Amino acid sequence: MPREAPVDENRADRTPVDEFDYVVVGGGTAGAVVAARLSEDPAVSVCVLEAGPSDVDDPAVLRLDRWMALLESGYDWDYPVEPQENGNSFLRHARAKVLGGCSSHNSCIAFWAPAEDLDEWGALGCTGWSAADCFPLFQRLETNDAPGDHHGRSGPVTLRSVPPHDPCGVALLEACAAAGIPTTPFNTGRTVLRGANWFQINCRPDGVRSSASVSYLHPVLGTRPRLDVRTGVQARRLVFDDARRCTGVDYLSPDLIHTRTVRARREVVLSCGAIDSPKLLMLSGIGPAGHLRATGIEPLVDSPGVGSHLQDHPEGVIMWDARQPMVTSSTQWWEIGIFAATEPGLDRPDLMFHYGSVPFDMNTYRRGYPTSENAFCLTPNVTRARSLGTVRLRTRDFRDKPRVDPRYFTDEHDVRVMTHGLRLAREIVAQAPMAGWAGAELAPGPGVRSDADLLDYIRTTHNTVYHPACTVRMGAPDDPDTPLDPQLRVKGVTGLRVADGSVMPFLTAVNPCITTMMIGEKCADLLRAERP
Repeated sequence: MPREAPVDENRADRTPVDEFDYVVVGGGTAGAVVAARLSEDPAVSVCVLEAGPSDVDDPAVLRLDRWMALLESGYDWDYPVEPQENGNSFLRHARAKVLGGCSSHNSCIAFWAPAEDLDEWGALGCTGWSAADCFPLFQRLETNDAPGDHHGRSGPVTLRSVPPHDPCGVALLEACAAAGIPTTPFNTGRTVLRGANWFQINCRPDGVRSSASVSYLHPVLGTRPRLDVRTGVQARRLVFDDARRCTGVDYLSPDLIHTRTVRARREVVLSCGAIDSPKLLMLSGIGPAGHLRATGIEPLVDSPGVGSHLQDHPEGVIMWDARQPMVTSSTQWWEIGIFAATEPGLDRPDLMFHYGSVPFDMNTYRRGYPTSENAFCLTPNVTRARSLGTVRLRTRDFRDKPRVDPRYFTDEHDVRVMTHGLRLAREIVAQAPMAGWAGAELAPGPGVRSDADLLDYIRTTHNTVYHPACTVRMGAPDDPDTPLDPQLRVKGVTGLRVADGSVMPFLTAVNPCITTMMIGEKCADLLRAERP
């Protein structure tokens, strides 16, 4: 891989600059975008604080086909969930601890958000976030190999279509068509309500992920003297003056002993993700006042929506032993998506599948289900789940993991959609094109048929697609339940914005990584528009 030219921001003999125009807390999927775009102006100084290490020249991160090895690794915050009354309490939320955030950690499935989702965001009071407003930002960020005049051809993020090299995947698409789910292109500007195809992925042709860090930061590290990227530094709290203006950030230095403060002349942008952004806000006194007081924190702003409304894509799994040898190389092992609607009248799919050309027994093997080293699976997920959870502080100590309670399957809608998904998966794989591939159904097994048995299987073995969102939602300026206004500004204070997946009013019906990059682009535009 080509070497980048980063500056070692953590040298022991280096004296950090203490004041910048902007401080971006979190160098992740949106934060990297914000920092890169703001620092395009040579007169603007930007400091990025990232708790994890750099990803530069690190093949463990950069090689997309190795992404599954990052789960529960040193690059993962690895958050457990609170005991679930209706869900899998063994489940863990992977959140990336590395420059680039989850775009450096995930499978790089690349989708434009459905127009219907964005238009609904706008209708909910998020002025400036309709499809007409946001689609040009998707176009700006991408270099896409798919046809269509709407696609960008010169953006920093490489989007390319997965080549059809997996013969089991080819057969699966034929089986979908036989089951009435046509092969339909993605990212055309029109939402796929019922269709299947190879994904687009944000990955370079050489197999290097086109993450936010690779795409936006790597090309400029060491070339912009007023961009200071500090890795291995964890934010402790946001700093406010007597007028409730956010003036900077306290962070733990790399020596893990001393606290330093970096000040922002203009604004602080919080980009720590849907779990850590609400955590840092609450540690800083912005959140549900009763919870803050109970945790020993004096409230600065009583904002009940902080850490509330946690939404995710819960994911089931159905797995078959393969009759033929599965592929031994892949772009990222999860190369096909299938969309469907479980009831008439929908304008967006409420069910999505990922097809995996590898066994996926992370949550089934411990429950006694058989496994195989030569298997394939479908993972139905609920695209618009109605079960809403919370993120809360465990203690007032910034080093402690927060309490993450997704409350999976506490809404009957999610149970119904997931059950429908398992049955539809069986219908697809029962079609003639899969006869040469589908051996024994390993999990849940052919004997699990009734609603009650399927529900028991779902509750004990489901996973997540690792898409937590909506915990610091934006909304109308006068909406007391949304912590942000449509300009991503934190209500009740000044000089502070949030830009990451937590700001979504509701989670998109598709994998949200590229949408989160778009949020970074939007935030940078908002900040530049207000610059004197």
